[in-house]
Amino acid sequence: MTTSKRDYYDVIGVGRDASDEEVKRAFRKLALEYHPDRNKKVGAEERFKEVNEAYQVLSDSKKRTDYDRFGHDGVGSNGARGFDGYDNFGGFGDIFDAFFGGGTRTRTSSAKRGADLQFSMSVEFEEAVFGSEKEFDVQRVEVCSGCRGSRAESGSSPTMCANCGGTGQVRRANQSIFGQFVQVIDCATCRGEGRTISDPCKTCSGTGKERRKRKLVVSVPAGIETGTHIRLTGKGEPGSNGGPPGDLYVSVRVKDHEIFTRDNDDLLYEMTLNVAQAALGASVTVPVLQGESPLEIPPGTQSGQTFRLKSKGIVQVGGSRRGDQVVKISVETPRKLNEEQKVLLEALGKSLAGHQSGTDKGQDKRWLGKIKDAFGLED
Repeated sequence: MTTSKRDYYDVIGVGRDASDEEVKRAFRKLALEYHPDRNKKVGAEERFKEVNEAYQVLSDSKKRTDYDRFGHDGVGSNGARGFDGYDNFGGFGDIFDAFFGGGTRTRTSSAKRGADLQFSMSVEFEEAVFGSEKEFDVQRVEVCSGCRGSRAESGSSPTMCANCGGTGQVRRANQSIFGQFVQVIDCATCRGEGRTISDPCKTCSGTGKERRKRKLVVSVPAGIETGTHIRLTGKGEPGSNGGPPGDLYVSVRVKDHEIFTRDNDDLLYEMTLNVAQAALGASVTVPVLQGESPLEIPPGTQSGQTFRLKSKGIVQVGGSRRGDQVVKISVETPRKLNEEQKVLLEALGKSLAGHQSGTDKGQDKRWLGKIKDAFGLED
């Protein structure tokens, strides 16, 4: 068995958005080209193994989804089987189909897991930070309430298929360049189920399933971020022929907050100070997620300077450590001043200029006190 590290899409020669039919066509072409019974060139067999391995992943919707999300790690060592995957022609039906025009070997009557579903949900910023229980409605396919999945109308029941004798399969011989091959294919009459429905259920038209609206609840863990997927096991669509149900994946989008911005587990908050507060220092209160917190602004604080409020941020998902709240200072230059404020700021400007030149050093403290009074600041 070979485990290719090449991208499976490159191996098959299709784009990542290729449809199932495009993947199948590309695989058939390569399988015919490199099959070791037809191509005796060195390396043909290894290439054939590689192509088959890639196809076994990309032709399976679940494996393909896992591969798209996690790469080769998502399908694991057993996710794709190489040249050893031909036991009983398993995984080889499409090659026979390409060579001889036969059908697939997979029986539709075997148990099959239900499809996974995805639901997108928006949550408030605080709900994501502290966690919450969210109720939502989802449309999904469920087992028919009328026939309970039997597909037959109440009072009747399925009957054994006369064409295949209830096995769900028939044998067919094909003559090819390799000799005669006997294929076991799904019965066309019962579609591989081994039974037929003479009186289909009127509720589901004989499908055994119906689409219904369900109300579900999801637990949003504290600290969750946008893009997180929460899996609700067994809440997807029902399986067929006794197979288990699929899962429901809730994709979370966290709404923006009016004043806070998130940075991993930290919260960012921008606080505006006037020039007097920044120059003289001030005692202020800062909004936090749950109320307010005091903060001492030291004299001479500059625009862009940051302060940390320890453990006022967001708790880690599944952990106990809490991030900080980072307060970024923005010093605002006043656009309008009254006459007194203008006079004081002009005088302060002259005083500061004198201070820089080494004169009038005794003026600063007196002018700063007057500015406090003019701007209504406390000592």
